[in-house]
Amino acid sequence: MSRIAKQIKDRGEDRISQASLSSLNAALIPLIGVQFHVLQLPAAVLAGFEPSQVGTLIGVLMDACIPQLDQILDPETFVSVGLKKHAGILKDREGYPDFLHESGCRLELKLLYVDPTGVKMKKPSTPREPSARLTQKVTFKNVVASTDALLVVAYQLQAMPSALHLFVPTIIDLGVFSMVECIEARDLRLTSKGGKWFGNYETPAVLSKSGRRRMALRQPLNADGYGRKESEGYDYNEDTNFGKLARVPYKPLSDFLRKHGWKASLVDEV
Repeated sequence: MSRIAKQIKDRGEDRISQASLSSLNAALIPLIGVQFHVLQLPAAVLAGFEPSQVGTLIGVLMDACIPQLDQILDPETFVSVGLKKHAGILKDREGYPDFLHESGCRLELKLLYVDPTGVKMKKPSTPREPSARLTQKVTFKNVVASTDALLVVAYQLQAMPSALHLFVPTIIDLGVFSMVECIEARDLRLTSKGGKWFGNYETPAVLSKSGRRRMALRQPLNADGYGRKESEGYDYNEDTNFGKLARVPYKPLSDFLRKHGWKASLVDEV
């Protein structure tokens, strides 16, 4: 039994049911196809940008607009989606979770970029995995197993029908996943590769080169602290890639990534 599974059992909680996840997914289907015309990017401008450079803009935009679509677009269609912004924590700019659904479920939004067609953008020299991540701020301490879900929205920059030279963020698909099972898979990957949490789910750390050498020699590891650079000489370094979606070995989530062009080797081997 994993550490999280034991803690859920000790707290007497149930996990969110597949029926609840399916109902959430069905309620959110009207989001597919939505175009956000408040951000219109000319093709000539996009040619000078990498996807990651526009991704931040689109992330902020969708986070703000999705709960307001009944006011921005068709109220009859989008009031049935049932989302509103979740109350944040005072002074916490990235409070968890993002949305509250009328069913009582809570959702954390993550975006998945899909390459556009019909427009050229700068391409990095090497393939990049999705930058969205379940950070160390999302842990067993603030996840409610029975109500919380991860909402992954796949989006693509698509031409506006009325102005083909202008490209707008467009939702092309979405997936809803059990949050507690996602963080359970994320944390199990950390510990199965020799990493560990420092503090009470405060800082995830992986074995440094020094730590791996000591482990290979069957020498005891020093877990009194962690570093951020190899040169600091700690056996553990802070995991700077912690929680990236492609690094969460949760099959339903991995399948969703593959569906939208992320090769299985990238999902499985990072």
